[in-house]
Amino acid sequence: MTGSAGGAERTFTSTGRGRPERPPNILFILADDLGWADLGCYGSTAIRTPNLDRLAARGVRFTHGYAGSPWCSSTRISLYTGRFPGRLQAGLEEPLTTHAPGNGIPADHPTLASLLTEAGYATAMFGKWHCGWLPWYSPLRSGFGTFFGNLDGAIDYFEHVNTIGEPDLYEGETPVEQAGYYTSLLSERAAAYIADHRDGPFYVQLNYTAPHWPWEGPEDRAVGREIRRRYRQDRENSPLMHLDGGSLAKYAELVEALDEGVGRVLAALEDAGAAEHTITLFTSDNGGERWSKNWPFVGEKGDLTEGGIRVPLILSWPAAVAGNQASDRPVITMDWTATLLAAAGTAPHPDWPLDGVDLLPWLVDGADFPDHDLFWRTSNQGALRRGRFKYLRDGRDRAVLGNWPRRFGDYHLLYDVTVDGRERADIAEHHPDVLAELRAAWERTAAGLLPVPPAHPGRPRPPEGGPVVSAPD
Repeated sequence: MTGSAGGAERTFTSTGRGRPERPPNILFILADDLGWADLGCYGSTAIRTPNLDRLAARGVRFTHGYAGSPWCSSTRISLYTGRFPGRLQAGLEEPLTTHAPGNGIPADHPTLASLLTEAGYATAMFGKWHCGWLPWYSPLRSGFGTFFGNLDGAIDYFEHVNTIGEPDLYEGETPVEQAGYYTSLLSERAAAYIADHRDGPFYVQLNYTAPHWPWEGPEDRAVGREIRRRYRQDRENSPLMHLDGGSLAKYAELVEALDEGVGRVLAALEDAGAAEHTITLFTSDNGGERWSKNWPFVGEKGDLTEGGIRVPLILSWPAAVAGNQASDRPVITMDWTATLLAAAGTAPHPDWPLDGVDLLPWLVDGADFPDHDLFWRTSNQGALRRGRFKYLRDGRDRAVLGNWPRRFGDYHLLYDVTVDGRERADIAEHHPDVLAELRAAWERTAAGLLPVPPAHPGRPRPPEGGPVVSAPD
Protein backbone atom coordinates (compact mmCIF):
# COMPACT_ATOMS: atom_id res chain seq x y z
CA MET A 1 0.00 0.00 0.00
CA THR A 2 1.29 3.46 -0.87
CA GLY A 3 0.55 6.43 1.34
CA SER A 4 -1.16 9.36 -0.34
CA ALA A 5 1.68 11.62 0.80
CA GLY A 6 4.02 9.60 -1.41
CA GLY A 7 6.26 6.64 -0.79
CA ALA A 8 5.49 3.17 0.48
CA GLU A 9 4.12 2.72 3.97
CA ARG A 10 6.57 1.56 6.61
CA THR A 11 5.84 -1.08 9.21
CA PHE A 12 5.04 0.74 12.42
CA THR A 13 7.95 1.72 14.60
CA SER A 14 7.59 3.98 17.60
CA THR A 15 9.55 7.22 17.49
CA GLY A 16 10.52 6.53 21.09
CA ARG A 17 10.13 10.22 21.81
CA GLY A 18 8.00 9.58 24.83
CA ARG A 19 4.86 11.47 25.73
CA PRO A 20 4.54 15.16 24.92
CA GLU A 21 4.37 17.38 27.97
CA ARG A 22 1.06 18.97 27.06
CA PRO A 23 -2.11 16.86 27.24
CA PRO A 24 -3.31 16.09 23.73
CA ASN A 25 -6.65 17.08 22.30
CA ILE A 26 -8.73 14.08 21.26
CA LEU A 27 -10.85 13.80 18.13
CA PHE A 28 -12.54 10.42 17.79
CA ILE A 29 -14.45 10.02 14.52
CA LEU A 30 -16.79 7.05 14.28
CA ALA A 31 -18.40 6.01 11.01
CA ASP A 32 -21.52 3.83 10.98
CA ASP A 33 -21.46 0.49 9.11
CA LEU A 34 -18.42 1.40 7.01
CA GLY A 35 -16.93 -1.60 5.22
CA TRP A 36 -13.31 -2.69 5.46
CA ALA A 37 -12.49 -1.81 1.85
CA ASP A 38 -14.58 1.36 1.47
CA LEU A 39 -11.66 3.83 1.74
CA GLY A 40 -8.99 4.57 -0.82
CA CYS A 41 -6.25 3.86 1.72
CA TYR A 42 -7.80 0.41 2.26
CA GLY A 43 -7.91 -0.41 -1.42
CA SER A 44 -11.17 1.08 -2.69
CA THR A 45 -11.04 2.00 -6.37
CA ALA A 46 -14.71 3.02 -6.60
CA ILE A 47 -15.01 5.48 -3.71
CA ARG A 48 -12.90 8.63 -3.42
CA THR A 49 -11.75 9.46 0.12
CA PRO A 50 -8.85 11.91 -0.24
CA ASN A 51 -9.19 13.41 3.25
CA LEU A 52 -9.12 10.10 5.09
CA ASP A 53 -6.31 8.93 2.82
CA ARG A 54 -4.29 11.99 3.84
CA LEU A 55 -5.08 11.34 7.50
CA ALA A 56 -3.70 7.81 7.11
CA ALA A 57 -0.58 9.18 5.43
CA ARG A 58 -0.02 11.45 8.44
CA GLY A 59 -0.27 8.60 10.90
CA VAL A 60 -0.78 4.85 11.24
CA ARG A 61 -3.14 2.66 9.25
CA PHE A 62 -4.09 -0.46 11.20
CA THR A 63 -4.75 -3.56 9.12
CA HIS A 64 -5.95 -5.64 12.08
CA GLY A 65 -8.14 -3.11 13.85
CA TYR A 66 -11.34 -4.48 15.36
CA ALA A 67 -14.66 -3.16 16.63
CA GLY A 68 -15.67 -4.16 20.14
CA SER A 69 -18.80 -5.79 18.73
CA PRO A 70 -20.40 -6.55 15.37
CA TRP A 71 -23.29 -4.30 16.41
CA CYS A 72 -23.48 -0.52 16.62
CA SER A 73 -24.78 0.17 20.14
CA SER A 74 -22.63 -2.42 21.87
CA THR A 75 -19.43 -1.14 20.24
CA ARG A 76 -20.31 2.35 21.42
CA ILE A 77 -20.83 1.06 24.94
CA SER A 78 -17.42 -0.62 24.78
CA LEU A 79 -15.78 2.64 23.66
CA TYR A 80 -17.35 4.88 26.28
CA THR A 81 -16.93 2.46 29.21
CA GLY A 82 -13.75 0.72 28.07
CA ARG A 83 -15.38 -2.59 29.01
CA PHE A 84 -16.92 -5.58 27.30
CA PRO A 85 -20.49 -4.74 26.21
CA GLY A 86 -21.77 -7.80 28.08
CA ARG A 87 -20.94 -6.16 31.40
CA LEU A 88 -23.95 -3.88 30.93
CA GLN A 89 -27.56 -4.86 30.34
CA ALA A 90 -27.73 -2.47 27.39
CA GLY A 91 -24.81 -4.26 25.77
CA LEU A 92 -26.83 -7.46 25.42
CA GLU A 93 -29.28 -6.17 22.81
CA GLU A 94 -28.21 -6.44 19.18
CA PRO A 95 -28.69 -3.59 18.56
CA LEU A 96 -30.19 -1.63 21.47
CA THR A 97 -33.89 -1.01 20.84
CA THR A 98 -35.65 -1.20 24.22
CA HIS A 99 -36.54 2.19 25.70
CA ALA A 100 -36.54 1.45 29.42
CA PRO A 101 -34.73 2.27 32.66
CA GLY A 102 -31.84 -0.09 33.15
CA ASN A 103 -31.14 -0.24 29.42
CA GLY A 104 -28.46 2.35 28.81
CA ILE A 105 -25.15 3.54 30.27
CA PRO A 106 -25.99 4.41 33.89
CA ALA A 107 -25.22 7.99 34.89
CA ASP A 108 -22.99 6.76 37.73
CA HIS A 109 -20.86 4.57 35.45
CA PRO A 110 -17.50 6.22 34.67
CA THR A 111 -16.97 6.88 30.98
CA LEU A 112 -14.21 8.17 28.77
CA ALA A 113 -16.02 11.52 28.69
CA SER A 114 -16.62 11.76 32.44
CA LEU A 115 -13.03 10.85 33.30
CA LEU A 116 -11.65 13.33 30.78
CA THR A 117 -13.99 16.01 32.15
CA GLU A 118 -12.53 15.41 35.61
CA ALA A 119 -9.08 15.80 34.05
CA GLY A 120 -9.97 19.27 32.77
CA TYR A 121 -11.07 18.49 29.23
CA ALA A 122 -13.93 20.21 27.43
CA THR A 123 -16.05 17.36 26.06
CA ALA A 124 -18.58 17.23 23.24
CA MET A 125 -20.47 14.65 21.22
CA PHE A 126 -21.87 15.35 17.77
CA GLY A 127 -24.02 12.70 16.13
CA LYS A 128 -25.33 9.28 17.04
CA TRP A 129 -25.55 8.32 20.72
CA HIS A 130 -27.48 4.99 20.75
CA CYS A 131 -26.68 4.13 24.36
CA GLY A 132 -30.10 4.70 25.97
CA TRP A 133 -33.00 7.11 25.68
CA LEU A 134 -34.45 10.01 27.60
CA PRO A 135 -35.67 10.48 30.28
CA TRP A 136 -33.10 8.05 31.70
CA TYR A 137 -30.01 8.36 29.49
CA SER A 138 -28.22 10.87 27.28
CA PRO A 139 -24.65 11.95 26.48
CA LEU A 140 -24.99 14.80 29.01
CA ARG A 141 -25.59 12.19 31.73
CA SER A 142 -22.46 10.28 30.72
CA GLY A 143 -19.90 13.05 30.95
CA PHE A 144 -20.28 15.06 27.75
CA GLY A 145 -20.61 18.79 28.30
CA THR A 146 -22.10 19.44 24.84
CA PHE A 147 -24.35 17.30 22.66
CA PHE A 148 -25.91 17.84 19.26
CA GLY A 149 -27.24 14.77 17.54
CA ASN A 150 -29.65 11.84 17.61
CA LEU A 151 -30.39 9.35 20.37
CA ASP A 152 -31.68 6.47 18.23
CA GLY A 153 -29.77 4.00 16.09
CA ALA A 154 -30.60 5.64 12.76
CA ILE A 155 -31.95 8.93 11.44
CA ASP A 156 -33.10 10.26 8.09
CA TYR A 157 -30.42 12.54 6.65
CA PHE A 158 -32.90 15.31 5.78
CA GLU A 159 -36.09 14.75 7.77
CA HIS A 160 -34.20 13.83 10.96
CA VAL A 161 -36.74 11.20 12.03
CA ASN A 162 -35.74 7.94 13.70
CA THR A 163 -36.62 4.29 13.13
CA ILE A 164 -40.20 4.75 14.33
CA GLY A 165 -40.76 7.98 12.42
CA GLU A 166 -40.36 10.38 15.35
CA PRO A 167 -38.19 13.53 15.26
CA ASP A 168 -34.79 12.71 16.75
CA LEU A 169 -32.53 15.75 16.68
CA TYR A 170 -31.40 17.20 20.01
CA GLU A 171 -29.43 20.13 21.32
CA GLY A 172 -28.44 18.79 24.70
CA GLU A 173 -31.68 17.16 25.86
CA THR A 174 -33.95 19.61 24.03
CA PRO A 175 -35.54 18.57 20.72
CA VAL A 176 -34.65 20.97 17.90
CA GLU A 177 -35.39 21.41 14.22
CA GLN A 178 -32.61 22.30 11.82
CA ALA A 179 -32.63 22.00 8.06
CA GLY A 180 -29.75 20.33 6.31
CA TYR A 181 -28.01 17.12 5.35
CA TYR A 182 -27.11 15.38 8.59
CA THR A 183 -23.52 14.53 7.68
CA SER A 184 -22.88 18.18 6.86
CA LEU A 185 -24.61 19.46 10.00
CA LEU A 186 -22.43 17.28 12.22
CA SER A 187 -19.26 18.33 10.42
CA GLU A 188 -20.13 22.01 10.76
CA ARG A 189 -20.88 21.70 14.47
CA ALA A 190 -17.69 19.75 15.21
CA ALA A 191 -15.57 22.22 13.24
CA ALA A 192 -17.13 25.18 15.07
CA TYR A 193 -16.55 23.55 18.45
CA ILE A 194 -12.89 22.99 17.67
CA ALA A 195 -12.52 26.62 16.61
CA ASP A 196 -14.09 27.77 19.88
CA HIS A 197 -11.89 25.48 22.00
CA ARG A 198 -8.60 25.92 20.19
CA ASP A 199 -6.72 26.41 23.46
CA GLY A 200 -7.79 22.91 24.59
CA PRO A 201 -7.59 20.38 25.85
CA PHE A 202 -10.78 19.07 24.27
CA TYR A 203 -12.33 15.71 23.51
CA VAL A 204 -14.68 15.68 20.52
CA GLN A 205 -16.63 12.50 19.77
CA LEU A 206 -17.90 12.84 16.20
CA ASN A 207 -20.35 10.04 15.42
CA TYR A 208 -21.53 10.14 11.83
CA THR A 209 -24.51 8.05 10.84
CA ALA A 210 -22.98 7.72 7.37
CA PRO A 211 -22.91 5.43 5.52
CA HIS A 212 -25.81 3.76 7.42
CA TRP A 213 -29.18 3.54 5.68
CA PRO A 214 -31.36 5.28 4.46
CA TRP A 215 -29.50 5.58 1.16
CA GLU A 216 -29.56 9.35 0.72
CA GLY A 217 -26.79 11.39 -0.79
CA PRO A 218 -26.49 15.16 -0.31
CA GLU A 219 -28.95 15.90 -3.15
CA ASP A 220 -31.65 13.37 -2.18
CA ARG A 221 -34.07 15.57 -0.23
CA ALA A 222 -36.99 14.07 -2.13
CA VAL A 223 -36.08 10.60 -0.85
CA GLY A 224 -36.23 11.87 2.71
CA ARG A 225 -39.63 13.45 2.12
CA GLU A 226 -40.93 10.17 0.67
CA ILE A 227 -39.70 8.21 3.68
CA ARG A 228 -41.47 10.57 6.07
CA ARG A 229 -44.64 10.36 3.97
CA ARG A 230 -44.53 6.58 4.19
CA TYR A 231 -44.39 6.81 7.97
CA ARG A 232 -47.29 9.27 8.16
CA GLN A 233 -49.64 8.12 5.41
CA ASP A 234 -48.85 4.49 4.71
CA ARG A 235 -48.07 3.63 8.33
CA GLU A 236 -45.19 1.45 7.24
CA ASN A 237 -43.26 -0.24 10.01
CA SER A 238 -39.84 1.17 9.19
CA PRO A 239 -39.32 2.70 5.76
CA LEU A 240 -36.14 4.23 7.18
CA MET A 241 -34.46 0.85 6.64
CA HIS A 242 -34.86 1.63 2.92
CA LEU A 243 -34.97 -2.00 1.81
CA ASP A 244 -36.14 -0.87 -1.63
CA GLY A 245 -33.38 1.70 -2.17
CA GLY A 246 -29.69 2.24 -2.65
CA SER A 247 -27.01 1.12 -5.09
CA LEU A 248 -23.25 0.89 -5.15
CA ALA A 249 -23.10 4.37 -6.67
CA LYS A 250 -25.45 5.82 -4.05
CA TYR A 251 -23.48 4.21 -1.26
CA ALA A 252 -20.34 5.83 -2.67
CA GLU A 253 -22.07 9.22 -2.41
CA LEU A 254 -22.67 8.67 1.31
CA VAL A 255 -19.07 7.68 1.96
CA GLU A 256 -17.69 10.55 -0.10
CA ALA A 257 -19.92 13.02 1.78
CA LEU A 258 -18.51 11.55 5.00
CA ASP A 259 -14.97 12.05 3.73
CA GLU A 260 -15.77 15.64 2.76
CA GLY A 261 -17.12 16.29 6.25
CA VAL A 262 -14.03 14.79 7.85
CA GLY A 263 -11.96 17.09 5.66
CA ARG A 264 -13.86 20.09 6.99
CA VAL A 265 -13.18 19.05 10.58
CA LEU A 266 -9.50 18.34 9.93
CA ALA A 267 -9.20 21.77 8.31
CA ALA A 268 -10.66 23.30 11.48
CA LEU A 269 -7.93 21.56 13.48
CA GLU A 270 -5.29 23.04 11.19
CA ASP A 271 -6.83 26.51 11.30
CA ALA A 272 -6.92 26.36 15.10
CA GLY A 273 -3.26 25.37 15.23
CA ALA A 274 -4.33 22.22 17.05
CA ALA A 275 -3.54 19.42 14.58
CA GLU A 276 -0.02 18.72 15.84
CA HIS A 277 -1.18 18.06 19.38
CA THR A 278 -4.43 16.23 18.63
CA ILE A 279 -4.89 12.47 18.71
CA THR A 280 -7.24 11.84 15.82
CA LEU A 281 -8.78 8.39 15.55
CA PHE A 282 -11.05 7.26 12.74
CA THR A 283 -12.83 3.91 12.64
CA SER A 284 -16.21 2.21 12.17
CA ASP A 285 -18.57 0.82 14.79
CA ASN A 286 -18.74 -2.57 13.00
CA GLY A 287 -18.36 -4.12 9.59
CA GLY A 288 -20.38 -2.95 6.62
CA GLU A 289 -23.70 -4.23 5.36
CA ARG A 290 -25.73 -4.38 2.15
CA TRP A 291 -23.80 -2.06 -0.20
CA SER A 292 -20.42 -1.96 1.54
CA LYS A 293 -17.26 -3.77 0.50
CA ASN A 294 -15.80 -6.05 3.16
CA TRP A 295 -13.54 -7.95 0.78
CA PRO A 296 -11.55 -10.10 1.33
CA PHE A 297 -13.46 -11.04 4.45
CA VAL A 298 -16.67 -13.03 4.74
CA GLY A 299 -19.62 -11.92 6.84
CA GLU A 300 -20.91 -8.46 7.60
CA LYS A 301 -22.43 -6.40 10.38
CA GLY A 302 -23.79 -8.77 13.03
CA ASP A 303 -21.25 -11.55 12.36
CA LEU A 304 -18.15 -12.45 14.33
CA THR A 305 -16.45 -13.51 11.14
CA GLU A 306 -13.88 -10.92 10.08
CA GLY A 307 -16.32 -9.03 7.85
CA GLY A 308 -18.43 -8.13 10.87
CA ILE A 309 -15.70 -6.90 13.21
CA ARG A 310 -12.50 -6.02 11.31
CA VAL A 311 -12.77 -2.33 10.43
CA PRO A 312 -10.75 0.55 8.97
CA LEU A 313 -8.73 2.17 11.74
CA ILE A 314 -6.52 5.24 11.41
CA LEU A 315 -4.51 7.02 14.11
CA SER A 316 -2.82 10.40 13.72
CA TRP A 317 -0.83 12.23 16.41
CA PRO A 318 1.91 14.24 14.69
CA ALA A 319 3.55 15.38 17.92
CA ALA A 320 4.30 11.82 18.99
CA VAL A 321 3.73 9.32 16.17
CA ALA A 322 5.48 9.36 12.79
CA GLY A 323 3.33 9.23 9.66
CA ASN A 324 3.01 6.97 6.63
CA GLN A 325 3.08 3.80 8.71
CA ALA A 326 1.00 0.62 8.88
CA SER A 327 0.55 -1.86 11.70
CA ASP A 328 -0.76 -5.42 11.61
CA ARG A 329 -1.01 -5.68 15.41
CA PRO A 330 -4.52 -6.72 16.55
CA VAL A 331 -6.23 -3.98 18.56
CA ILE A 332 -9.85 -3.49 19.62
CA THR A 333 -12.15 -0.60 20.56
CA MET A 334 -11.63 -0.90 24.34
CA ASP A 335 -7.87 -0.54 23.90
CA TRP A 336 -8.38 3.02 22.71
CA THR A 337 -10.36 3.93 25.82
CA ALA A 338 -7.43 2.86 27.99
CA THR A 339 -4.91 4.51 25.67
CA LEU A 340 -6.68 7.86 25.50
CA LEU A 341 -7.07 8.02 29.27
CA ALA A 342 -3.36 7.33 29.67
CA ALA A 343 -2.47 9.98 27.07
CA ALA A 344 -4.57 12.50 28.98
CA GLY A 345 -2.72 11.66 32.18
CA THR A 346 -5.71 10.22 33.97
CA ALA A 347 -6.66 6.73 35.12
CA PRO A 348 -9.75 4.54 35.04
CA HIS A 349 -12.01 4.39 38.07
CA PRO A 350 -10.65 1.75 40.46
CA ASP A 351 -14.09 0.21 40.96
CA TRP A 352 -14.69 -0.13 37.21
CA PRO A 353 -11.61 -1.81 35.72
CA LEU A 354 -11.12 -1.57 31.97
CA ASP A 355 -11.10 -4.54 29.62
CA GLY A 356 -8.88 -2.78 27.11
CA VAL A 357 -5.09 -2.47 27.13
CA ASP A 358 -3.11 0.78 27.20
CA LEU A 359 -1.18 0.97 23.91
CA LEU A 360 0.65 4.19 24.74
CA PRO A 361 3.99 2.63 25.79
CA TRP A 362 4.10 0.81 22.44
CA LEU A 363 2.95 3.82 20.43
CA VAL A 364 5.29 6.48 21.82
CA ASP A 365 7.82 5.00 24.30
CA GLY A 366 9.32 2.28 22.13
CA ALA A 367 8.03 -0.60 24.25
CA ASP A 368 7.09 -3.96 22.79
CA PHE A 369 3.51 -4.43 21.66
CA PRO A 370 1.35 -5.60 24.59
CA ASP A 371 0.08 -8.93 23.29
CA HIS A 372 -3.41 -9.58 24.60
CA ASP A 373 -6.54 -11.52 23.82
CA LEU A 374 -9.38 -9.89 21.88
CA PHE A 375 -12.79 -11.20 22.97
CA TRP A 376 -16.29 -11.05 21.52
CA ARG A 377 -19.64 -12.55 22.46
CA THR A 378 -23.04 -12.18 20.81
CA SER A 379 -26.28 -14.05 21.36
CA ASN A 380 -25.27 -16.84 18.99
CA GLN A 381 -21.52 -16.54 18.42
CA GLY A 382 -18.30 -16.08 20.28
CA ALA A 383 -14.74 -15.35 19.22
CA LEU A 384 -11.31 -14.88 20.71
CA ARG A 385 -8.20 -13.68 18.88
CA ARG A 386 -4.76 -14.46 20.28
CA GLY A 387 -1.82 -13.61 18.08
CA ARG A 388 -2.35 -15.14 14.67
CA PHE A 389 -5.08 -17.51 15.83
CA LYS A 390 -8.79 -16.83 16.04
CA TYR A 391 -11.23 -19.13 17.78
CA LEU A 392 -14.78 -18.90 16.43
CA ARG A 393 -17.64 -20.39 18.41
CA ASP A 394 -20.73 -20.55 16.24
CA GLY A 395 -24.19 -21.39 17.59
CA ARG A 396 -25.93 -21.15 14.22
CA ASP A 397 -26.82 -23.91 11.80
CA ARG A 398 -23.62 -24.17 9.78
CA ALA A 399 -25.63 -25.30 6.77
CA VAL A 400 -26.71 -21.68 6.21
CA LEU A 401 -23.21 -20.23 6.50
CA GLY A 402 -21.98 -20.27 2.94
CA ASN A 403 -19.93 -23.21 1.76
CA TRP A 404 -19.02 -24.74 5.12
CA PRO A 405 -19.84 -28.44 5.31
CA ARG A 406 -22.76 -29.46 7.49
CA ARG A 407 -21.22 -31.10 10.54
CA PHE A 408 -23.79 -30.91 13.33
CA GLY A 409 -22.40 -30.20 16.76
CA ASP A 410 -18.96 -29.14 15.48
CA TYR A 411 -19.16 -25.41 16.14
CA HIS A 412 -15.67 -24.77 17.51
CA LEU A 413 -13.45 -23.48 14.74
CA LEU A 414 -9.86 -22.26 14.55
CA TYR A 415 -8.31 -20.01 11.92
CA ASP A 416 -5.02 -18.30 11.26
CA VAL A 417 -6.44 -14.93 10.24
CA THR A 418 -3.03 -13.52 9.29
CA VAL A 419 -3.11 -15.72 6.17
CA ASP A 420 -6.78 -16.74 6.02
CA GLY A 421 -8.86 -13.64 6.55
CA ARG A 422 -11.71 -15.33 4.72
CA GLU A 423 -11.84 -18.01 7.46
CA ARG A 424 -12.22 -20.90 5.04
CA ALA A 425 -9.50 -23.23 6.39
CA ASP A 426 -10.54 -24.61 9.78
CA ILE A 427 -7.23 -25.74 11.27
CA ALA A 428 -8.63 -26.98 14.59
CA GLU A 429 -7.58 -30.57 13.92
CA HIS A 430 -4.01 -29.44 13.24
CA HIS A 431 -3.78 -27.45 16.48
CA PRO A 432 -6.04 -29.16 19.05
CA ASP A 433 -4.02 -27.74 21.95
CA VAL A 434 -4.44 -24.18 20.66
CA LEU A 435 -8.16 -24.73 20.14
CA ALA A 436 -8.57 -26.08 23.68
CA GLU A 437 -6.58 -23.21 25.18
CA LEU A 438 -8.46 -20.47 23.32
CA ARG A 439 -11.82 -22.11 23.97
CA ALA A 440 -11.06 -22.27 27.70
CA ALA A 441 -9.94 -18.63 27.71
CA TRP A 442 -13.16 -17.59 25.95
CA GLU A 443 -15.29 -19.50 28.46
CA ARG A 444 -13.48 -17.95 31.44
CA THR A 445 -14.12 -14.44 30.14
CA ALA A 446 -17.72 -15.17 29.15
CA ALA A 447 -18.43 -16.53 32.63
CA GLY A 448 -17.73 -13.07 34.08
CA LEU A 449 -20.32 -11.30 31.89
CA LEU A 450 -24.06 -10.94 32.22
CA PRO A 451 -25.90 -13.98 30.86
CA VAL A 452 -27.59 -13.74 27.49
CA PRO A 453 -31.38 -13.86 28.06
CA PRO A 454 -33.17 -16.87 26.54
CA ALA A 455 -35.53 -14.58 24.60
CA HIS A 456 -32.74 -12.32 23.40
CA PRO A 457 -33.78 -9.58 20.92
CA GLY A 458 -30.84 -10.47 18.71
CA ARG A 459 -31.48 -14.20 18.61
CA PRO A 460 -32.62 -15.29 15.14
CA ARG A 461 -35.72 -17.37 14.64
CA PRO A 462 -35.04 -20.99 13.58
CA PRO A 463 -36.00 -21.94 10.04
CA GLU A 464 -39.54 -23.17 9.56
CA GLY A 465 -39.67 -26.72 10.91
CA GLY A 466 -35.99 -26.59 11.84
CA PRO A 467 -34.28 -27.07 15.18
CA VAL A 468 -33.87 -24.28 17.69
CA VAL A 469 -30.19 -23.36 17.75
CA SER A 470 -29.08 -22.21 21.17
CA ALA A 471 -26.43 -19.60 21.82
CA PRO A 472 -23.08 -20.66 23.24
CA ASP A 473 -23.17 -20.86 27.00
